[in-house]
Amino acid sequence: MAQPTVARNVTRERVLAGRLETAGGLWAKFLGLMGRRSLGDGSGLWLPASNGIHMMFMRFPIDAVFVGRRDGAGRHPVVSVHRSLRPWVGLVPLVRGAHGVLELPAGTIDATATAVGDLVALEEIATA
Repeated sequence: MAQPTVARNVTRERVLAGRLETAGGLWAKFLGLMGRRSLGDGSGLWLPASNGIHMMFMRFPIDAVFVGRRDGAGRHPVVSVHRSLRPWVGLVPLVRGAHGVLELPAGTIDATATAVGDLVALEEIATA
C-alpha cells in the first residue's frame, strides 16, 4: 500500500493537498474522480505521467495544476493552472511540458496563489 502523500507549493510555502491519492495505473487515471460526490478540502488526486484531463461523468468542479518533470531536488515546476473546471464540459487536452497533474478542490489555486513557475513537492508522510 502506498504511503500517504502531501503536495506542497514550496515556492509559496503552502499546502495544496494534505491528503493526496495517487492514480498510477491506466485504469485508475481513466476513472480519476468520476463517480465521487465531492473532493474534500485538503484532498487531491495525483495523476503521474499525465498531460491532459477530461471532466466527463464528474459531479463537481476542480482545479488542475499541471507540473513538469522533477528537478534534482525532487520538485516539479508548475507548467499550467486551470481554475474551476466545470463538470461534464471541462477539458484540458495535452499541456505541453506536463508530466503529471494534481486535481484539487475548486478554489485551491487561488487560495494558495499557485502560479506557473512555482515549484511543487510531493512528500510521503511518515507513519508510525
